[in-house]
Amino acid sequence: MNRPILHIVIACLYDRNGQVLVVRKRGTRYFMLPGGKVEGAETPLATLARELHEELGMHIEAEAFDELGEFEAPAANEPGHWVMAKAFIAPLHQTVEPLAEIEELAWLDPHAPTPSYPLAPLLREQLLPQLRAVPALADA
Repeated sequence: MNRPILHIVIACLYDRNGQVLVVRKRGTRYFMLPGGKVEGAETPLATLARELHEELGMHIEAEAFDELGEFEAPAANEPGHWVMAKAFIAPLHQTVEPLAEIEELAWLDPHAPTPSYPLAPLLREQLLPQLRAVPALADA
C-alpha cells in the first residue's frame, strides 16, 4: 500500500519528576509530543528549534538534546497518512505556554497506566515503551 508519508521531528521534554510534556493541537483530539514537519532542507534539530519556539515559546540549545531514535506509525490527525518521526529527548527547565496551533498541554507519566485522554498512535504504540526504558525518566 502506498501511503503519503509525513516526515516529522519530535521532542520528548521531561521535567524533574520524569513527566513528559504532551500537546494537543487546536481542532484535534489526540495528545502527542511537540514538534512538527520538516520544511525544505532543514536539519532535524533546526526543525525542532523552530517548532518548539513557534508552538511553546521556548529555546533549547541543540546540545541539550539526545537522539531517541526513528519511529513510524499512522498519522493521528491526517487520515490515510503515515508519520516517520525522528525523536529527541531533553530535560525541560523552563516554562512553556501553548502558542500557534497548540490548544492544550498535559504532563504524561510514562510509567503510569495509559491516561484518560487519547494519545496519538506514534506516542502510544512506539514511544511510550521506549520512554519507559530511559534512565532519566525511571530515576526521577
